Amino acid sequence: MNETHREDPHAPLSYYGARRIVWLIFFVFIIWLMLRALQPVILLFALVFLLAMVLNPIVVWLQKHRVPRFVGVILVMLALIAVTTTIILFAIPPLSRQLQELMHSTPNMWQGIRTRIESLTKNYPEVREALPRTDEMAGKVGAAAATVGNFLLQSTLGLVGGVASALLAILLLVFVLANPRPLVAAYLALAPDRYREQARRTLGRMMRQMIAWARGVAINGLITGVSIGSLLWLVGVQPALIFGVFAFLGEFLPNIGAFLVSIPILLVALSLGATKFWLALGVIVLVYQVELNVLVPGVLGKEMRLHPVNILFFILATAELFGLLGLFLAVPAAALVQIVIDEFYLQPRKIDAAALDREAAALVEGKR
Repeated sequence: MNETHREDPHAPLSYYGARRIVWLIFFVFIIWLMLRALQPVILLFALVFLLAMVLNPIVVWLQKHRVPRFVGVILVMLALIAVTTTIILFAIPPLSRQLQELMHSTPNMWQGIRTRIESLTKNYPEVREALPRTDEMAGKVGAAAATVGNFLLQSTLGLVGGVASALLAILLLVFVLANPRPLVAAYLALAPDRYREQARRTLGRMMRQMIAWARGVAINGLITGVSIGSLLWLVGVQPALIFGVFAFLGEFLPNIGAFLVSIPILLVALSLGATKFWLALGVIVLVYQVELNVLVPGVLGKEMRLHPVNILFFILATAELFGLLGLFLAVPAAALVQIVIDEFYLQPRKIDAAALDREAAALVEGKR
């Protein structure tokens, strides 16, 4: 009678176990090389699959209302193209104009900031000793501005030259949305039989989280962007439209997006005087407090439970791997890794989360 071989978890490392570790390391290394070599392709497919997860519920809703799936996909794509075209025709020209005004006013803005700093250091010698000299700060800011300008220019040229990639992405999105079943079936077939249920739950949870994330970004970003832009316009901090767009894009980076958006706003406000600075700071605090305490709990609920440290790690990782567009994958990548670890490692071990939380609290508070 054959008996199933079970490994003793407390046994010393065997040759078989060491070989499995070596193969795992080798496999991870090969995956890493493939990621580096196929960056543009992986980025394209990742963005398309992410967008397909977000748009699929709309196509399903149309199906339930007796619209054939392919026709529903075409309608969704036409609506998406119409929205994009509207934004390009009506929003890009004023954005471009305000961005040019901001770039032209940068020297005057820095001169205003320099004047404020010099005035502050005259009244408080301790601050003067702690801060670097204004000419050194000017050199650093100028170098940083040049770096940012070159980065934006290269990104713009890359986007302008990516028309063929955009058309390919639209075509690929149509194929994915029109017939996603073979792709899902292939994904489930690749999972071993004993892990198929976890694989199914992983995909289901990922789709729900991405829908919740996209809905949260759209609603929170629109409200936050309009609020920031309108209030800054009222207090006289320009270019308000650009800052509103920054606030919208900052929603793609939860927890740290608000901090990154606040820096240019406060720098411009500081160059306009102390009153403008405090008014702009009040606008930022007010809007993001409302978002944190009202919009995020109401729109996202408990769907996205990601620690800020995890978000920051994946922001840096996706930006390093894929560049500017990779930032849009930071939250999906963090959510995917968290779901996979939970489904394939934590849940099978039946870990007592409450007990672990109490132990962690005791360690943090120095009780153990």
